[in-house]
Amino acid sequence: MADHTNTVDYRSPVYLQMRELIRSRIAEGIYQPGGSIPSENELAAEFEINRLTVRSAVDILVKEGLLKRVQGKGVYVTGGKIEQDVGELKGFTSTLQESRRKSGKKILARKVRPAGIKYASIFGIDPGEPVFLEEIYIPQAAAPRLDGVDLSVFSLREAFQLLNVELKSGFQTLDITRIGTQEARILDTEDNRNVFLVRYTSTNSRDQVVEYGKCYIRGDKFSFKVDYDAP
Repeated sequence: MADHTNTVDYRSPVYLQMRELIRSRIAEGIYQPGGSIPSENELAAEFEINRLTVRSAVDILVKEGLLKRVQGKGVYVTGGKIEQDVGELKGFTSTLQESRRKSGKKILARKVRPAGIKYASIFGIDPGEPVFLEEIYIPQAAAPRLDGVDLSVFSLREAFQLLNVELKSGFQTLDITRIGTQEARILDTEDNRNVFLVRYTSTNSRDQVVEYGKCYIRGDKFSFKVDYDAP
């Protein structure tokens, strides 16, 4: 089997040929990191092979960390195993410094996130009850291909790694603020109520801001904990 053709060489295992074809298409950018590849049925039809053969090839690449299966959605390109230092960029905030260069921003996500069974048990709340509302802003120049990443599959940190967006440092602030009508409606709480407001900023190795976010957190459903060693 050779890429850009629909032929199969039956002198070697077909699933291995399929594996290398998918790998080469990822390397050439035909299948982009963060995006999905064609379904097993589509690939099987394209090369006139058995769907189970395609699945065997995909399974290998999933085990290698090059692909990621998402139940009910498909198979996505990771570009390699994703590593994340959770202690390095756990939250950052501040005010964006003045810059002579103009940069555009857009909201990537503004939604209610269900707590789920795991976090509901931690917080002692109903699994479907909203806890926080987060707004994230990214300069378009910092991650120009971000629109191609399915953020319902990959976290923003994973998307940054897929797109080789380096995060070096950042910081955050924690305040108390009164929530507005729109935010209160999304969080299913009273208007003008006090909530936690966390603001964070992340920068790259050139000290350029690549991420700014703010998160409204219900104080009646969330508390912050600080561990420290006695002097």
